[in-house]
Amino acid sequence: MDFTNPLVYGVPCFLGLIALELTYSKTSDNKDLYKWKDLLSSVSLGVGSAVVGALVKTVGMILVFSVAYDLFNPMVDGVRTNIMGYESFGYAWYIWIICMLLDDYAYYWFHRQNHMVRFLWAAHIVHHSSDNFNLGTAVRNGWFTIFYKPLFYVWIVMIGFPPEMLVVCLGIEALWQFQLHTKYVKNLGFLETFMNTHTMHQVHHSRNIEYMDKNHGGFLNVFDRIFGTWKELDDSVDIEYGVTAPPNSYNIFVILTHEYKNIWADMKRSKNWGDKFMYAFGPPGWSHDGSTLTVKQIRKKMKEEEMAA
Repeated sequence: MDFTNPLVYGVPCFLGLIALELTYSKTSDNKDLYKWKDLLSSVSLGVGSAVVGALVKTVGMILVFSVAYDLFNPMVDGVRTNIMGYESFGYAWYIWIICMLLDDYAYYWFHRQNHMVRFLWAAHIVHHSSDNFNLGTAVRNGWFTIFYKPLFYVWIVMIGFPPEMLVVCLGIEALWQFQLHTKYVKNLGFLETFMNTHTMHQVHHSRNIEYMDKNHGGFLNVFDRIFGTWKELDDSVDIEYGVTAPPNSYNIFVILTHEYKNIWADMKRSKNWGDKFMYAFGPPGWSHDGSTLTVKQIRKKMKEEEMAA
């Protein structure tokens, strides 16, 4: 059974909503919400990501999802059967719901590791590199995450969910993620208890130390709550968006590569191969000499200073 990725219809809506928010912000009292050069960089990165994604996703589907599905769910007497012995899943409505939940679980860990592993962060930092939070930022996507993203999801097709079903679920997730990038939608009341909402995503894009590495969920916040990464927006906190080591450039190629250059420079600071490994695959901020600190180390140090005061 063939399905169309929802993003095919979503892209025109993205552009229309960006134009709407941009127009509203410029005609209201929030004229600084968008900066023209920053928006141009974001849109250019989004277009490039769409082109790269169209090419790589096709290959990824063939070489990763489809091959894994066929390998772990071979045809037995004309029926798709998982190697564990049960019939592979079909297209019943409840199967779609389960697939969406598994997709959201995979997204949580994919997104969280993008913040915990520096080499992955070097690809994901592109999305966080703007100090603006708007729908334009939503399309500010890195071009390299697509090369490893399928690895976080392939287990879903391995256990019997059709690849095309997973692709549709990925598209729905992306649609929800896009519209989270606006400050014009306030608290959603009851939905805040289990959904990943606009206020929670503001927290995620903040570089305030109390907010960093929080709220990694897709359309649900339950996994953040379960695994200790959930944080509610505090209206008394003056949010600063962006990253602590910004590219300081509107050039998209600088934005795409600046953190890889930083990793290389840090690796050369130590001759120890263990240190070199940690600079590439340890958490962002890790250093062999304590000259820079991870988010956890900073929070621990702040707590110790508060207790000593």
